[in-house]
Amino acid sequence: MSVFRAALSRELLVLWRSPAEIINPLFFFVMVISLFPLAISPKPELLALVAPGVLWVAALLAVMLSLDGLFRRDQESGVLELLLTAPVMAVVPVSAKLLAHWLLTGLPLVLISPVLAHMLQLPDAVLGTVMLSLLLGTPVLTIIGAIGAALTVGLNRGGILLAVLVLPLYIPVLIFGAGAVSAAVDGGAVNGILAILGALLALTVSLGPLAVAAGLKISSGN
Repeated sequence: MSVFRAALSRELLVLWRSPAEIINPLFFFVMVISLFPLAISPKPELLALVAPGVLWVAALLAVMLSLDGLFRRDQESGVLELLLTAPVMAVVPVSAKLLAHWLLTGLPLVLISPVLAHMLQLPDAVLGTVMLSLLLGTPVLTIIGAIGAALTVGLNRGGILLAVLVLPLYIPVLIFGAGAVSAAVDGGAVNGILAILGALLALTVSLGPLAVAAGLKISSGN
């Protein structure tokens, strides 16, 4: 736990000193949703109909925007090599990095989502479901994306390959996340859909850091 806390503190400090990595995904999320009503129609009933998909697609793309540089700075500075050869399990600092990354890039998306959902004419009663679905889903997006980032960290211009690797794996999260919001808008039961998102979160939190650490070792030849 002491290694985890030290690694988490370091990652939070490094990210805090690079505000662009924090602001860019949030700015992208806000701008996509803000521009969407201008592209179709400002009619409240139409916006409410497409809002679940718009929110989740924008969140997915915002998370992807932050993934390409997740390990690249450490790889270029040599920190990644030290992390993989240190006398501790690589999964510990990897888990700390993933948590720090989500706290400063994924969590802000969750916190601002009710404002944007209200702007898209979603009922106030649905805003809690919007937040909860993103709270369960964005860590899954981060961890799955980190697996792709780990496998492509040693490649030049690996962003396109990263998208090809992770977008198919994002589809279940997108379906259930947007489905939970849509069910809430229609007045249906959302507990079952949120439970599936929770199960996906538990699965990725349990196995994802191991897969990320293995991907980093494959990329670095360790």
